[in-house]
Amino acid sequence: MKTNSGSLLVVDDDQYILEAMADYLRSLGHRTETSLNCLDAIERLKEFPFQVVVCDVNLPDQDGFHLLEWVKDNAPDTAVIMLTGYGTIESAVEAIRLGAFEYLTKPVIDEELSMAIERCLDQRKVVAENKSLKAQLDQRFGLSNIVGQDYKMQKMFDLIESVADTRTTVLVLGENGTGKTMTARAIHQLSDRCNQPFVEVACGALPDTLLESELFGHKAGSFTGASHDKIGKFLQADGGTLFLDEIATASPSLQVKLLRVLQDREFEAVGDNVTQSVDIRLILATNQNLEEMVAKGEFRQDLYYRINVITLTQPALRERISDIPLLIEHYLKVYNEQIGKSINGFDASATQAMLKYSWPGNVRELINVVERCVVLTKGDYIRMHDLPEQIRQEQSYSLSSENRMSNGSLKTALANPERQIIIEALEANGWNRQNTSKALGINRTTLYKKMKKYDIDFEKQLMH
Repeated sequence: MKTNSGSLLVVDDDQYILEAMADYLRSLGHRTETSLNCLDAIERLKEFPFQVVVCDVNLPDQDGFHLLEWVKDNAPDTAVIMLTGYGTIESAVEAIRLGAFEYLTKPVIDEELSMAIERCLDQRKVVAENKSLKAQLDQRFGLSNIVGQDYKMQKMFDLIESVADTRTTVLVLGENGTGKTMTARAIHQLSDRCNQPFVEVACGALPDTLLESELFGHKAGSFTGASHDKIGKFLQADGGTLFLDEIATASPSLQVKLLRVLQDREFEAVGDNVTQSVDIRLILATNQNLEEMVAKGEFRQDLYYRINVITLTQPALRERISDIPLLIEHYLKVYNEQIGKSINGFDASATQAMLKYSWPGNVRELINVVERCVVLTKGDYIRMHDLPEQIRQEQSYSLSSENRMSNGSLKTALANPERQIIIEALEANGWNRQNTSKALGINRTTLYKKMKKYDIDFEKQLMH
């Protein structure tokens, strides 16, 4: 049963054989064109990207090998099936060496030709899927996925590109939430190991005994609960990249084993005396100051020097404020697509609050804030009252501090924060004055007087 149809070019100087093959292939559902010589075939290939060329070796102007070489150089996505009336092992080997997908001897059996074409089309499909997957991986995990134009980020990008294609161990430093895992994935994706495994281990998430088994594997019976052999993460990452996050939490005994793996790329599974060898690229990350830990005797000095070959420092978000609008725009687009909304952006006051916020959770916190706002916001724009309380509180404190600094009047200094508290209470209650007065613990008349005193008006507030 035919499952795959393609665009074919059949090339043969025998008109009868040419038309017979073309009619048969058309009957199978393939779009099929014909050529009687090499030069005409090349002209047709320039005009249309055929998926498969079925070509006789003997042609009147140039032989089929000439056409095969042209296709290899100019249309590498096109598969070539060679045909000959006097097949020899030597010519078959030569055809395959030059890039032919298949080499068939005349008279060609219909089913044999059909199966060869099917295999060509199947292989093209697999190659196309692999390219698509690679493109998706590059988009998701590549350098372009790390958003930032700040000079500190640009410096980091340059270093990532410089070290990506080496085997050198990389240490990524930075606070929690700065994106150390994304950086490790980007290094892997840019390297020549990108088609091999990327294995991540959060060292701080496991107790020491389990972490050793997780990394190196174990033999059945090596400890209570080890009912079967287990392959560790080092072997799983063989040929690829192993990312050890929170490396500062590793115990002294585990640090000794890690030092040996880094030096010799060799280890033994827990409870086993067989030495395993691996070819891995190691990336490590921590939010701790390893130099201080070394000075205190909490981290091995020799291991520190071994892993501190290339150091990448992820800047905290508060150190690259200029990137906040870019990050907001990027993740707003991401969550609009995921959640199915079309929010246009953050309004000026909300954006200003995001810029002034200290972001203790760094980029991870910003991502969560954007997702939360997209989920909860009902309008076209995200406004101040849509932001989490901790951002609004910090903005309120910042405004009141500025006002206190800019005006020496005690009355004014006290009035400004009261005005801001009333505005935030109104926004939190959808400008429902009855609910707002209850929330503030005052009656509605007092609220009306204060709104008039401080010139608080719904329409005016929307203009800010």
